[in-house]
Amino acid sequence: MLQARCQEFRSRLLAWYQANARDLPWRKSHDPYRVWVSEIMLQQTRVAAVIEHYHEFLRLFPTVEKLAARRESSVLAAWSGLGYYRRARLLHAAAKLIARSLRGKFPPTAEGWRQLPGIGRYTAAAIASIAFGEPAAAVDGNVERVLERVNGNSPSGGELWQAAEDLLDRARPGDFNQAMMELGATVCTPRAPRCRMCPVIEMCATRGELAGGAQTSRQKKREIHYALRCRGSQVCLVVRPRHAALMPGMWELPQIEAPGGHAKPAFTVKHSITTTDYTVRVWNLGLPARIPGRWISRPRLARLPLTGLARKILRRAGIMQRAVPRGQSPGRPHA
Repeated sequence: MLQARCQEFRSRLLAWYQANARDLPWRKSHDPYRVWVSEIMLQQTRVAAVIEHYHEFLRLFPTVEKLAARRESSVLAAWSGLGYYRRARLLHAAAKLIARSLRGKFPPTAEGWRQLPGIGRYTAAAIASIAFGEPAAAVDGNVERVLERVNGNSPSGGELWQAAEDLLDRARPGDFNQAMMELGATVCTPRAPRCRMCPVIEMCATRGELAGGAQTSRQKKREIHYALRCRGSQVCLVVRPRHAALMPGMWELPQIEAPGGHAKPAFTVKHSITTTDYTVRVWNLGLPARIPGRWISRPRLARLPLTGLARKILRRAGIMQRAVPRGQSPGRPHA
């Protein structure tokens, strides 16, 4: 794209972003700690789910020093429901390095951030540009899609990042990176892009889908069964093995084989993990059932690193209550 066209693209995009950006909590501050936490939470997670956890996480760990000082199990408990728990472990490990080795000072450059656990090229550039104003282009899936459609091709990794660098507004890199992400998330969507709402449609080569675009893989279907056992104010839970491929060390309900006969489950929930959609049957089993596990009191549940599915089941059963954000009355939905 010619330099004059690039400048027009930047101007239109930033004006659109200023008028149409979603009111998201992490956009209210350029504090590197808050920007970092939000970027890690947003990896492979819907914005709506992140909003639900962001405020509570910062309430529990308001500074990098507070996060570094807590046990990993406490961090995982606060992360419960966001999934991809390796992110929380790496966030905690990086917090320890910042608090101890860097004496609480955050790296001001993308290169410095990439030296920390769990920080890749995109995340490093996003944090450095938003929090410190470093002119570093950030390319996530949304930005990649915008660039491909605008340019009318699918460049390789290096070419893609170079295209992003060439287009970057170097005076306002943080706003520009967020504007590109916002455009991809709300207008230039993977399917049925809203081209008529696009502020840069005149400069777009495709104005819609790229020919021969990648097809999304079909979700697999699976049915699983869990035992819900209660006695008094306690519920029976088990710990996933430390060597488990997914969510090691997290707490969940005991998984069982489907009971035979004509018995019916207490209830059914739907749950998705990566490429699999689960139909989850929950069976209310009495005390005599011979199922391994530990009895956990209800008050302790909120402090345990529960899997997202376990939390969903316990809430559905009325054993756990959904956390109410500060300043919001119970039963009143947050706008």
